[in-house]
Amino acid sequence: MQQADPQRWQALWRDAVRDPRELLGLLGLDHLAGQLSDAAAGQFPLRVPRGFVARMRQGDPADPLLRQVLPILDEERIAAGFSLDAVGDAAARRGNGVIHKYNGRALLIATGSCAVHCRYCFRRHYPYAEDTAASSGWRDAAQLIAGDSSIHEVILSGGDPLSLADHKLAELTDALRGITHIRRLRIHTRLPIVLPERVDAGLLAWLRSLPWPVTVVVHANHANEFDATVDAAMAALRGIGATVLNQAVLLRGVNDSVDALADLCERGHIAGVIPYYLHQLDRVAGASHFEIDDTQALALHRALAARLPGYLVPRLVREIAGEPGKTPLQAINAGFPAAG
Repeated sequence: MQQADPQRWQALWRDAVRDPRELLGLLGLDHLAGQLSDAAAGQFPLRVPRGFVARMRQGDPADPLLRQVLPILDEERIAAGFSLDAVGDAAARRGNGVIHKYNGRALLIATGSCAVHCRYCFRRHYPYAEDTAASSGWRDAAQLIAGDSSIHEVILSGGDPLSLADHKLAELTDALRGITHIRRLRIHTRLPIVLPERVDAGLLAWLRSLPWPVTVVVHANHANEFDATVDAAMAALRGIGATVLNQAVLLRGVNDSVDALADLCERGHIAGVIPYYLHQLDRVAGASHFEIDDTQALALHRALAARLPGYLVPRLVREIAGEPGKTPLQAINAGFPAAG
């Protein structure tokens, strides 16, 4: 996937829709302005690329892509069990933007920036200003990882690591190259879905230069998030040898039906993306209106497994603070949490 202008994705990023009322106007939904929450938008601002907006259905207030990004009054609801740190990131912070929860894996908060602000984001309250790996030019984070030989995989996360310019990404991985116990690099990113133009010649050149096997975990929740531009981005990532997986979140009003989940898995497969995880919602403050109870989630997953071949069925999991891995929802409801 080549781009004549290497700065094109940055221009598209800057041109993102940031005003909820403008977004409604673009979709012919001005009458929904009374449902907007200025408080929610002030705390966690709207940001959505126009290419992603173009995949939303005109005049449909229930559009599953719109629902993921629009700040509405439901976010102001105070719900028991929902907190600012839903997954225990604070307890797992090791400083310098490093989160170490799971055996053998360290996660780097590479940046707090992202091209889209998903309303259910479990890090919507994360203190990025005081904790990113970039704060010391990657040096301190790399030293921390170098000092722990049990870490074999580095996960780049955020925010979205691909929001960084190519030279910044190269600085990061250059800081890691001399650490001999790193065996794998994983990148968690939404950009190839919401801003597929990010997968350009410069990014692909950086990925090709890396000395480790690379896994790119993208994030799509609905089949309508895929189009020809996303297909091209996925093909380009696979073309440089990356394994491409998808993780989704089970969201009320977005993908809470067997048809929607099956369509997502099958559409992703057409694009060459392997279903990986289907997450139960992380219970972050402001996202309670997206929650589906475990009984319904398990029933949906059983029906999905009955419809699709096993390789197209993602694992249904919940992240539990303090557990050594993602926990299958079946294990939780059987009464014996088992790390996945």
